[in-house]
Amino acid sequence: MNLGMLRLFKVVLFFLLLQNLYAGINGIDFDLIKKGQDDNNTLLIVGGIQGDEPGGFMAASLITTHYTIKKGSVWVVPNLNFYSIIKRSRGPYGDMNRKFAKLSSKDPDYESIQRVKKYITNESVKLVLNLHDGSGYYRKNYIDRLHSPYRWGQSSIIDQTNLDIPYYGNLQEISERVCEHVNDNLLRDEDIYHVHNTRTREGDKEMEKTLTYFAINKGKASFGNEASKQLPVVERAYYHILALEEYMRVMGIEFERNFELSPTGISEALYNDIYISFYNDKIKLPLSEVRPHLNYFPVKKDGTLKFTPSNPLMTVLKTGNDYSIHYGNVRLAKLSPDYLDIDEQEDEIMFKIDDKEVNVKFGEIVTAHEDIFVYGKDGYRVNVIGYTNKNKKNEADIKIHKREIPKYFSVDKKGELYRVEFYKKNKFAGMILVRFQENDFAIASNDASDTTSNEM
Repeated sequence: MNLGMLRLFKVVLFFLLLQNLYAGINGIDFDLIKKGQDDNNTLLIVGGIQGDEPGGFMAASLITTHYTIKKGSVWVVPNLNFYSIIKRSRGPYGDMNRKFAKLSSKDPDYESIQRVKKYITNESVKLVLNLHDGSGYYRKNYIDRLHSPYRWGQSSIIDQTNLDIPYYGNLQEISERVCEHVNDNLLRDEDIYHVHNTRTREGDKEMEKTLTYFAINKGKASFGNEASKQLPVVERAYYHILALEEYMRVMGIEFERNFELSPTGISEALYNDIYISFYNDKIKLPLSEVRPHLNYFPVKKDGTLKFTPSNPLMTVLKTGNDYSIHYGNVRLAKLSPDYLDIDEQEDEIMFKIDDKEVNVKFGEIVTAHEDIFVYGKDGYRVNVIGYTNKNKKNEADIKIHKREIPKYFSVDKKGELYRVEFYKKNKFAGMILVRFQENDFAIASNDASDTTSNEM
């Protein structure tokens, strides 16, 4: 191959790689989740504009999953720069929060910026709140390297004191109210919040490029909320939630949350009750203690993996020969696929669990103490993953004890949760999980609110 041909080959290869890269990005779009009833008084919450600030986007996701809006309207974009969240990057294509003044249509972030601008400028939106994690602790006077006017953490950000608009134009006053509420609930004195007025219009060229200043110029009350990066993620989320709830009170938005407002309560809400379902709930996979690698996971022969996450910060991405489940900045599990045809029929199977008979639907989780017995059903073959019986290919109509299944076949790290798979001829029909615990028999609920179905 001569030098000219080699150069041409490199150029073609570069553009093919770029095309594949953009295809991957386009498959990771951000969500807009609407809560409550539109009443021309909507709070727009934005999280994840920078992917290395998990306190902000985790707090935004909690509003979507664990809050009921009883009066008023809240719109949430919890994962604006979803690709940067997955990459744990401030912005793989530059800082997205510096692209709101001027942006080339060729920029990879262009479509996302245009879309979120439409939400900001919607006539029903009256207040915009952008959630960030900032370095150190903002102080009006220099104290030390981490406590100074050059730090952003633990502050409520405004671009100017007032804005001449019909609703919520008293920016300074609102910001002071929010800081007062947060400061009444501090975990430690060092975490005190202050108002940080950037006075953007007076010549701050960097802040002129931001989402909040774009909103200001469109006649919208707009604020930033910064938790300190020196704090653990759950504590950052705690301070964001304190501020968020006060902004809702300012707007007369009434709400209920279903967790205790404390770092412990937030940790439980974020990490304990999380799962992902596949193929219209034929499989439900709890994720709080999931093993980092699951083998022979049923995937449709054409490679599509239809899934419904319990949280908008979750997605599934094809990585090489495997599929990776991501939650925010963390990859929770890697699935090595077993490519199969998928039977579309929904069904339920009779189980005997510790001598109690019960019908169980595909996708449910049952709890057992000692043993299970799956009744045979015409047309179905049963495979209890990890159990071995050399005399039977179909593992129906056999009493199977917990001790007969090696722990390393469990779905979870504790060695409690095991897969029972069902096949119809050569098609995968569904999965039921059995949790072996010393407690009363139960079936886990499949109910989930504000989830979004996706497809790889």
